[in-house]
Amino acid sequence: MDGHALLLRLLLLISTVAITLHGYSGTTVSPQNGTFSFKSLNLTLQEIKDLVYQYRTRQCWDLFTEQMANISKTYWCDWKTIRRPYSHLRKCLETEADKLDLNYPNSMAEEYIIISHHNYFFNCTLQNQPLQDPPENILLALIMTPICIIPFLVALVVLKSKDGEMQL
Repeated sequence: MDGHALLLRLLLLISTVAITLHGYSGTTVSPQNGTFSFKSLNLTLQEIKDLVYQYRTRQCWDLFTEQMANISKTYWCDWKTIRRPYSHLRKCLETEADKLDLNYPNSMAEEYIIISHHNYFFNCTLQNQPLQDPPENILLALIMTPICIIPFLVALVVLKSKDGEMQL
């Protein structure tokens, strides 16, 4: 989506929110005598970004639920099957945050991820894939590597500092 289309959608969203908020003010405004200005909302730029992000993340969520509806419940715990919709959800949430110059991960994105786990992956267990220790040769390499590197680095520091001259 180009910047012009995003700007138009942003303005449409802001005007919708403004009209909705104005409707709750307790006053009746007719089209003839009512005027609307964005200044009357007293929204900061951050609040506007948050509203737009909320709208866009809902679209990400709707797409995810649509994709998950096409997958049988028996496959919801199969990573090979749900990897694509789940990755799309995460990528969509991250991309929309980047477009609005918001931090990611953020509370709204985390909420959607938690809801997805609660709704779709709550009953997934590792019964089909029990946890196992890695093979002994890999385990030995993971243990020995830092043990061997530390004395080498200490020896290197000692040799470099034997010059006797202080280096600035």
